[in-house]
Amino acid sequence: MEARSRWAMAGLLLAALLIAGYWLAGLLHRSLVATETGAAYTQFQEAFPLADGWLALCLVAASYFLVTARRAALFWLLAGGGAGLSLFAMDVLYDLQHGVWGKGANGVMELVINLVTLALSLFVLRWTWVRRDELLS
Repeated sequence: MEARSRWAMAGLLLAALLIAGYWLAGLLHRSLVATETGAAYTQFQEAFPLADGWLALCLVAASYFLVTARRAALFWLLAGGGAGLSLFAMDVLYDLQHGVWGKGANGVMELVINLVTLALSLFVLRWTWVRRDELLS
């Protein structure tokens, strides 16, 4: 696999930084990212750091292994894509059940985050699967 393609995909590191930025914004000033203030919403959001952390770890590891041209990149890319789809599914189900997307600017931001998570996860999985033989060589 050409180095340029590996380096471009290593841009997944940016997604990991965005995840960290989201949590930092929430810790510094919850209203920047929160769509609600109720206990159920807060409890739901507090269940995400471990899963988001796993996704971020997968993306950082995938970036590292892509840049260093190691076979482990395949695992981390697939794990990251799967983690993203799982987070998307959990978040969307809650958002639909509680009408989150219709709750002002933060609700719209939540919808954007959901769509970006889905698109990036599917892109990573497709990109990886198409290049699986190259990643293993």
